[in-house]
Amino acid sequence: MSEIIRCGWVNTDPLYIRYHDEEWGVPIRSNDNALFERICLEGAQAGLSWITILRKRENYRAAFDGFDPAIVARYDDAKVVHLLQNPGIVRNRLKINAAINNAQKFLAVQEELGSFSDYLWSFIGGKTQHNHWRSLAEVPAETAESHAMSKDLQKRGFKFVGATICYAMMQAVGMVNDHTLDCFRHAGLGADVTHEVNPTPSSPLSHSSHPEM
Repeated sequence: MSEIIRCGWVNTDPLYIRYHDEEWGVPIRSNDNALFERICLEGAQAGLSWITILRKRENYRAAFDGFDPAIVARYDDAKVVHLLQNPGIVRNRLKINAAINNAQKFLAVQEELGSFSDYLWSFIGGKTQHNHWRSLAEVPAETAESHAMSKDLQKRGFKFVGATICYAMMQAVGMVNDHTLDCFRHAGLGADVTHEVNPTPSSPLSHSSHPEM
């Protein structure tokens, strides 16, 4: 039996392997709440490794009411204090406040446009961009599309949505297929569209767009 080849950022942790094999790069198109969860978790990851957040994800879901933006948007100061005492999440006041702020801005986008998913996917024309990276070193930290997304989100008042964080989210929710060519999941996600994203100049190893960073 041949060995399964995965992206180079995957380690031997079963949680990480399952995340890579079953979630990373799978398109999320019709579940706004799932996209809100990703915004919150990617923001929480800033400065940390993704595996740290992945191990805390169920704690986050419990602490943040299943990432229902309508509920999170109403969190008050007492709730913030409560969250800061929760050892199951990253106890960073700026990140917690950002999640609450982003819930409010998320609802505003839904009110204006009807669907946050449609809004987010509009930055890539509504279709997954299937890339053909031969190695992890080729994968960009951020792209023209992630810069545009970041700029618009910040204009709308979102926090912790820099271009690198936005690109990590784009990878995670299947807006781009950044599994390397040798990874068994690249073909498995169905490369029906072939055009590469526009990387902006940056060192591909100096960012956190890959879950291993």
